[in-house]
Amino acid sequence: MEKDVIVVVGAGSIGQAIARRVGAGKHVLLASLREQEAAVAAETFGNAGFEVSVAGVDISSRDSVQALVKIAMGLGNITGLIHAAGVSPSQATPATILKVDLYGTALVLELFGQVIAPGGSGVVISSQSGHRLPALTPAQDKALATTPTEELLQLDFLQAKHVTDPLLAYQLSKRGNSLRVMAEAVKWGRRGARINTISPGIIITPLAKDELTGPRGAGYRRMIEDCPVGRAGTPDEVGQVAALLMGPDGGFITGSDFLMDGGVTAAWRFGDLAPAAPA
Repeated sequence: MEKDVIVVVGAGSIGQAIARRVGAGKHVLLASLREQEAAVAAETFGNAGFEVSVAGVDISSRDSVQALVKIAMGLGNITGLIHAAGVSPSQATPATILKVDLYGTALVLELFGQVIAPGGSGVVISSQSGHRLPALTPAQDKALATTPTEELLQLDFLQAKHVTDPLLAYQLSKRGNSLRVMAEAVKWGRRGARINTISPGIIITPLAKDELTGPRGAGYRRMIEDCPVGRAGTPDEVGQVAALLMGPDGGFITGSDFLMDGGVTAAWRFGDLAPAAPA
């Protein structure tokens, strides 16, 4: 009997937290840009009784993602996808952010969507930042959601002359992720599978620590202090929501985006974090 396979793209803190909740009795394939990072995580999983393999993957490369799909298919039926890979505004240029966070996510959704098993499910980790981007036009929304993957970065409003700030590139990417998942949910549904997005706020991970100590650190600390919950989140809290979405209790949920940011977006729109009104 073939084993069910859960693929974790981005074997960092959040990806691991989700895999711990949905990977019992299944083969967990941990994949990261740096395979050594996945290997370290795999040792912990193996010691905890999980069946686990590791692989390297560059989500900005079609050949690399296709190779990961092939590895996963060789292990069994792909019944779960956890996509938690990406870069932050303090880690990369606008062009790199768009290539990894926007194009890379579209690529993972496309290629794994072609092989996900009936009854399978997936979750993409996006960000609260996508919710603070001003409204795009309906045409731009549709373009982010449905433009063929290899044409996505050619969209006019994503060109360097329009996107000069890493934060804007990140916000566009994360808005694009939630829109892309909504469109892909239709295709996944034809295979009897589901896919959703989680948009976390500040979750304490190495990536978040880069932001907290980076050029936007003061703003991030203010978000933590002035949000309704008054603290940052943990990977395990994201894992709990993902387990609901990927499990049987989430069987009626697909194509949805779940904002879990401690109320930061609420405070940004209606509370102490609201931008100052123009003079």
